[in-house]
Amino acid sequence: MYFRGIGIATPAARYTKAECLDAFQKSDWFSRLDARAHFIARTVLQRDNGIEARRLALDSLDEVFRIDPDTLARRFLTHAPALAAQAGERALARAGLAASDIGAVIVSTCTGYLCPGLSGHVVERLGLRADVQAFDLVGQGCAAALPNFQLGRALLASNACEHVLSICVEVSSAAMYLDNDPGVLISACLFGDGAGAAVLSRRPDPGGRRIEWTDSTSLINPGERQALMFEQRNGMLRNILTRAVPTLAADYARRVRDTVLQRAGLRTADVSAWIMHAGGRDVLLALERVFELEAEDFRYSAAMLREYGNLSSAFVYFVLQAALADEAPGGWWWLSSFGAGFSCHGALLRVSG
Repeated sequence: MYFRGIGIATPAARYTKAECLDAFQKSDWFSRLDARAHFIARTVLQRDNGIEARRLALDSLDEVFRIDPDTLARRFLTHAPALAAQAGERALARAGLAASDIGAVIVSTCTGYLCPGLSGHVVERLGLRADVQAFDLVGQGCAAALPNFQLGRALLASNACEHVLSICVEVSSAAMYLDNDPGVLISACLFGDGAGAAVLSRRPDPGGRRIEWTDSTSLINPGERQALMFEQRNGMLRNILTRAVPTLAADYARRVRDTVLQRAGLRTADVSAWIMHAGGRDVLLALERVFELEAEDFRYSAAMLREYGNLSSAFVYFVLQAALADEAPGGWWWLSSFGAGFSCHGALLRVSG
């Protein structure tokens, strides 16, 4: 399997963490929450938490404090299909392919639910063929990009199609929830809205860099699902985020990496680019420590986190595009995502050109 084109999309509105804190302190919600909640929000949004700004599907930050099931559902329906299609259109353009060339489309999300699913909206907006194979994957959280790619690889290997359009889209502002729980508050300060797309093909791009998926593996431990998950409360999604996440993420990411590199007869030093889901600043620091690497090695993940926040499943598409835009040296690249489950996935890419 080869990556033929990457596309990303975000809402137009950019909000800094200082603007978010100011809006929170002026909102009705500020008086509803306790002094400890005020302290947590101020600490996260005033310190260097690795994030400077986020893109949110809101005309004004006042909207983020309108938290009820109908408002959030409308926000997801309005923005998720549009962002997914925009990212998909850009990926097709970069791949030099037409919508009619796509034999399958896979769409992942965890921040909203539609039936019929998002894949139908993408088919309609992009003008994909009526006989396209369409798949909707839900509930995999921040880790979802790599299972999406793995399904695409299986479809290509079965000769079911020549090209697969892979999309992850998250409208985190449509999964907003506030209460006095520290994990809920920190989550509200970390996540942004956006979509990523990739055209996956049986053959490489004849005119661009050759990006080949060579091997991958996954690790899931349902016994740790309480560490990071959504729960339903009052008809809305409530994010559970615990202190265990950075340690879990780094440990699982190391185990997944070691498995694949050992199979390939490679060492950590053989990897020339790291395409990692970031999660947050503390996760990146844990990865540096456990992987025995420097901050510079995760520079693409850190740069995307600083400008966009945690984009959940869409994040690694942004990191991959950043590495390509920077013309990162070819050779072996490592691609990894982790999240709800608790799950972690990793893939070894061979990049030339």
